[in-house]
Amino acid sequence: AHRPYPDLDALLAAGDEASYDLTPADLDEALADEAVVGRLPAADGPGARAAHTALRAAHAEYQRRFGHVFVICLDGLRPAEMRDRVLAEIHARLDNEKDAERVQAAEELRRIARGRLARLIAGHPQASGIKQVSGIMGFRPA
Repeated sequence: AHRPYPDLDALLAAGDEASYDLTPADLDEALADEAVVGRLPAADGPGARAAHTALRAAHAEYQRRFGHVFVICLDGLRPAEMRDRVLAEIHARLDNEKDAERVQAAEELRRIARGRLARLIAGHPQASGIKQVSGIMGFRPA
């Protein structure tokens, strides 16, 4: 109804508005969608196996507690920072009540969608002067 969008800010505002209107069923569907799930970059070096094991265990506990994959927007982080951030956030969010975690997961989905829209427009030939945004999607351990 609002299209065409005159600029990136208008498009992002419309995306935000749509995300704020998600029903509980919409959120369940989004959290079940494999398209939201991404992979962390492979880790090498000392401690990589232990970090991977810790991440898998934390994610399994998260899924058991909340019933869906852990979703986090990692836009702006370097690949070397991502694994530690995900592990820290899973542990922090395990303390959330279920309703509070649904709100947090919805916010992370909104941030992921915003980043995807910005990257999509930045790659469009008619999008001159729009800054490229880096990022990654949600998370599921390998």
